[in-house]
Amino acid sequence: MSRKADANIEQTDDQGIAIWRFWFIVSVLAVAGCTLIYRTVQLQVDDQEFLITQGDARTIRYEKIDAHRGMITDRFGEPLAVSTPVETVWANPKELSLNTQQLKVLAKTLGVSESWLEKRVSKNKSREFIYLKRKISPSHSARVLALDLPGVYSRREYKRFYPSGEVVSHVVGFTNVDEMGQEGVELAFEKWLTGHPGKKRVLKDRRGSVIKDLDLIRDAEPGKALSLSLDMRLQYLAYRELKAAVTTHKAKAGSMVILDVATGEVLAMVNQPSYNPNNRKRLATSSLRNRAITDVFEPGSTVKPLTIAAALETKKYRSTTTIDTTPGYYRVGRKSIRDHRDYGIIDLPTIISKSSNVGTSKIALDITGDVVWDMFYRMGFGQATGTGFPGESIGLLRNPVKWRPIEVATMSYGYGVSVNALQLAQMYMVLGNDGVKPPVSLIKVDPNVEGADRGERVMAPSVAQDIRLMLKKVVEKGGTGTRARVAAYEVGGKSGTVHSVGRSGYEDSQYKALFAGVAPVENPRVAAVVVIDGPQGQEYYGGEVAAPIFSRVMSGAMRLLNVTPDNLPVMADQQFRPTHKDKKEKS
Repeated sequence: MSRKADANIEQTDDQGIAIWRFWFIVSVLAVAGCTLIYRTVQLQVDDQEFLITQGDARTIRYEKIDAHRGMITDRFGEPLAVSTPVETVWANPKELSLNTQQLKVLAKTLGVSESWLEKRVSKNKSREFIYLKRKISPSHSARVLALDLPGVYSRREYKRFYPSGEVVSHVVGFTNVDEMGQEGVELAFEKWLTGHPGKKRVLKDRRGSVIKDLDLIRDAEPGKALSLSLDMRLQYLAYRELKAAVTTHKAKAGSMVILDVATGEVLAMVNQPSYNPNNRKRLATSSLRNRAITDVFEPGSTVKPLTIAAALETKKYRSTTTIDTTPGYYRVGRKSIRDHRDYGIIDLPTIISKSSNVGTSKIALDITGDVVWDMFYRMGFGQATGTGFPGESIGLLRNPVKWRPIEVATMSYGYGVSVNALQLAQMYMVLGNDGVKPPVSLIKVDPNVEGADRGERVMAPSVAQDIRLMLKKVVEKGGTGTRARVAAYEVGGKSGTVHSVGRSGYEDSQYKALFAGVAPVENPRVAAVVVIDGPQGQEYYGGEVAAPIFSRVMSGAMRLLNVTPDNLPVMADQQFRPTHKDKKEKS
């Protein structure tokens, strides 16, 4: 009986413990549930800002919106430099974990070596951003992303492209991989062409891919467009003829500049050797120079018209004034100045057409060096042209306190003075514009804009017109520049041949062949200068090498610019003879 009672007592105790345990567990769970509910409410209500901040920190990013660089065009809107959208492949080395096969496939798809890629990634393990391949085509980028490798991404950028290539490379220049101007107009107008990037807020997944654009913080501002003064029709024409001449005469280099006489705009500026700005892998540094602006030379006989112009301004000389050049040479101190032959007593136009050093020297010594120097200075020698082109050389125009006779004499026919091709073209532009010197410009000029600079008068109109008539005789029979003649147009100009300057002075066998002129001569539309450096062979004079280039380019330029012919040949049967039909119509 006692045993049964004890068993009942134990059973009752076990039930009591089970009930206690049940309620204890229920209480714990209830407290835990309440705690969780309380914490959830606290996070969702009291700490909501914290959760949002933490979530945003993991998913929301700010991205730059690239702004493309401004377009460069010629005066008619022909594109010379444009920015095209491309893709740049980059990687996060902390996420990038590639096996041998993946590394091989990625390197092949990118077009790089496996060793380079492996070294690139291993050396930047602590970084979160490295470039793998910059500025490739979107299709190429898509092939890389199709590999679906962790840590490999792409972003939109812009790449500069130059449609006209080497034809206009020296003027336009080029940019680096970050689209910052390095040469030419690209460098000179960097601030104008550069755009301002924008900014946007985006939502990204854990792999860094953009899921959604949330909002725009700041819109991108593209760079401003720039319209150059160049006429690409003339640019191509001048480039073709200059390149052919440099090749034919096996010259070291060459330059040609064409200016609009009325506005001062540079219509064409070409150089040889040139380079392709779209492919600079094998670029020679010497090919980068815009020689028409950066290289200086002694202009030689091409500046003799200025000496004559200075003499005409003194009123002591007229076009009919004669100078005795007998016996073909002239002693100035210990030096002897020589002509090609004895021209005897000749007038001023003949001094120009025969290119008499003796006649020019005698005139300069008579009117004094200060007068000649002043004329050269008014033409812009020894001064910047004002184009703002980087690396421009201003040349040399010495002004001694006391002139030595030999300095005056040599300066009068272009020695002891140095200019670049653009400065020389500027001089002939003034002669063609009746003595007015408008600012030289590489940017398109609108002459109709109120307040536009029409230039300053630096020479009397009558003097400029007299000089042009003398330049006309140079290309006529008996002159030194007959090869510069242009069919159906009357042109004028002056040839020049100067010794090149080397390390030890003038080089006896190296020359620069020059020709400068205006077309048409009566009412000039353009002024042009041709410089050929170091022509080889038997022909090296300016009238033999440079003048034919002037002729061919001006012939095409006159037609392209719609200039009315002023020297049409008179045909033997040109006189009108009425036919039977004509008489019938008249009756």
